[in-house]
Parts: sequence; C-alpha cells; structure tokens
Amino acid sequence: MRIDVDYDRCEGHGLCEDQAPEVFRLDDAGDLHLQHEEIPADQVAAVQSAVAACPVAALRERS
Repeated sequence: MRIDVDYDRCEGHGLCEDQAPEVFRLDDAGDLHLQHEEIPADQVAAVQSAVAACPVAALRERS
C-alpha cells in the first residue's frame, strides 16, 4: 500500500500524525512528511484511519 499526498491541500491539522505517527510526521512549520514510501503491513489500518480523518482530503490510498 502507498499513500498519495496532495501537499497543496494539506493544512497541517495533524490528524494523520495522531492516527499513524510511525508513518506521518508534521515538522515545526506544519509541513507533512511521510516516513515510509511503502506502508508497512502493520501500519495499514492506522493509515486508513488517517486517510479517513483528514479534514481536507489531502490523503489518498494507492495500491
């Protein structure tokens, strides 16, 4: 599983980081960084929750 991030859309709310902190990280400026290009199997459920939680739909699951 992979995630597409629309960085122009991301507003740095941090809900993705709350849901999957091993995958998503916001820096001090509020910019989102992915910690893994390929999502580890044990993080898939957390990442799916993060995608659903994003209030601006900046995250999209990609197979």
